[in-house]
Amino acid sequence: MRSDVRRGVCKKSAQVGWTQAVILNFLGWLVHIRRGTAIVMFPKAGAATAFNLEKFEPMVEGTPELAEIIPTKSRSKNVTQLFKNFIGGFLKFVGSNSIADVKSTSARFLIVEEPDDCNANLRGQGDAIKLLDERGKSYRDSLLLIGGTPSIKGVSSMDDEFAKSNQCYWYVPCPDCGEFQPLRWEQVLWQKDETRHDPIYGHHLPDTARYCCEHCGSLWSDTQKNAAIRAGKAVETAPFRGVLGLALNELYSQMHDSRLQRLAEKFIHATNKLKTGDASEMIVFFNATLGESWEFKDGLTNAEELAERGEDYPPMEIQRGGLILTAGVDVQTADGGRLAVTMRAYGRGEESWQVQWTEIPGNPLDLEPRDDNGNRIASVWDKLDRLLFAPVRHVDGFYVRTSAVSIDSGDGNTSDAVYSWVRSRRKKHPMVDIMAIKGHKTPGVEVFSRPKPVLDTTHDNSRAKRYGLRVFMVGVSKAKDLLIGANGRLSLDGVGPGRFHFSRHVRSDYCKQLLSERKLPKRVNGQYTDEMVWQKVPGVRNEALDTEVYALHAARARKVHLMSDSDWARLEQELRQQGLFESSTGKEPSDDDGGNDDDDFEPLQATSMYD
Repeated sequence: MRSDVRRGVCKKSAQVGWTQAVILNFLGWLVHIRRGTAIVMFPKAGAATAFNLEKFEPMVEGTPELAEIIPTKSRSKNVTQLFKNFIGGFLKFVGSNSIADVKSTSARFLIVEEPDDCNANLRGQGDAIKLLDERGKSYRDSLLLIGGTPSIKGVSSMDDEFAKSNQCYWYVPCPDCGEFQPLRWEQVLWQKDETRHDPIYGHHLPDTARYCCEHCGSLWSDTQKNAAIRAGKAVETAPFRGVLGLALNELYSQMHDSRLQRLAEKFIHATNKLKTGDASEMIVFFNATLGESWEFKDGLTNAEELAERGEDYPPMEIQRGGLILTAGVDVQTADGGRLAVTMRAYGRGEESWQVQWTEIPGNPLDLEPRDDNGNRIASVWDKLDRLLFAPVRHVDGFYVRTSAVSIDSGDGNTSDAVYSWVRSRRKKHPMVDIMAIKGHKTPGVEVFSRPKPVLDTTHDNSRAKRYGLRVFMVGVSKAKDLLIGANGRLSLDGVGPGRFHFSRHVRSDYCKQLLSERKLPKRVNGQYTDEMVWQKVPGVRNEALDTEVYALHAARARKVHLMSDSDWARLEQELRQQGLFESSTGKEPSDDDGGNDDDDFEPLQATSMYD
């Protein structure tokens, strides 16, 4: 085994023998010879159980050397369906949907099966593959092995992993000219007979399919192609940086059902379906036969084009038309922790202007941090207070205070800290709607809806109810449809109702994060369904999108979408009059008022939604 390889990646089609030839052989070597520790992660726990019963245990039972080490017939604490303990090591099979399994054990060798079907955000704590990778960091020579079929271009984890590798392809020699080349689908040719009218294949003659050498044009039979594969070699097409990658399509398979005629038949059938508007079989052909992701056309702009639409105004200044200020906050514990914050001003017709997009570094779990001398220093929550509850200057000279804040409490690790902050700040800022929220991904759920009342906080052990809170569920799917979906607000230019403005001086990764998800067909157990769901682009952070969704939720809590022209006119008049009053006193609004931050201005709604 190469000591300079820390990660192995295989982007593959179906029918290339990956599980049998690589995974099972590797595990057999680990048990019998290497005697090490390994975790194998599958998309679901059920897939892990199926792997054990259908593949791993039959291999052990059929191999005397392994059967002596792992007795599959007995069940004890040392040998179960998903855990195999033996002298010198263990094997653990887990599902990516179980955070306890993914995070509970460390191992030297880590294996991921079908990463595109694994959980991309495990209970709000991040990508399951990244969480599994953390399990090997206590070993200096740990190895992560990833293999699977790609799904949709732009959101495929398999594509993302392969792109980080040295991107090897298996080059084979031509039987006639001897030139080496990778096997590509474009080089598979077959004849047509214009007089033939087959009900399935039309004029095509798939039984004449041959592989055409890209150098000399000679045609290879299946037998010649398979012989060339055995004489092939791996050729890297990108620099090696510790990640070894190999791409394989079904042309490399030597199974009977993968012969050229059969592949041509599948392609012709998928093409006929595509002509009727049904792309399902062509997607399967790209994924399972070609080992390539399918490019789904959703009409979404790219980050570079979006950035060009940024407007020339500074942060922390409310633009003309913005009258109600809301905020969305996302809580992160990774890399030392941080709070991501969007502040957005809303006006008539729910037109909105970005006021701030920033991140506040600090551990959200450390409520009273101390310096080296033991002195109390500002926590990340104190810094959030200073950002959210200070008045913000309007371009017309008056000041506006935050009316509503929605903060994510969906991460089980940080929910207690969030609930504590929400409860204490509600008391200090009674005129601000401060809401602990959780995302509800079901399509059709409204962006904002009132939660059920808390009837009893003494006999319920849930974290939220211990604090006497009502957690608001956010219809994140509908919110993303509204903001970045097809014909969403990002597609609107100019000014007017629904327009979504942002500053060109915002942090450079804002637009990329805003477009960090795409709405694509849902894939279950490798099969696509008719349901369209929002899926995260691998390797791109999405806090900007999440906080924009939360700021929209806060705006809907203030009913900005239901306000009439007279409501907006009255609010604007009040704000401008307050600005005139402050100008006559010769001072700006101040927070130095003994802790009551709501004496200077009142938002339009004089009563908090919690009363």
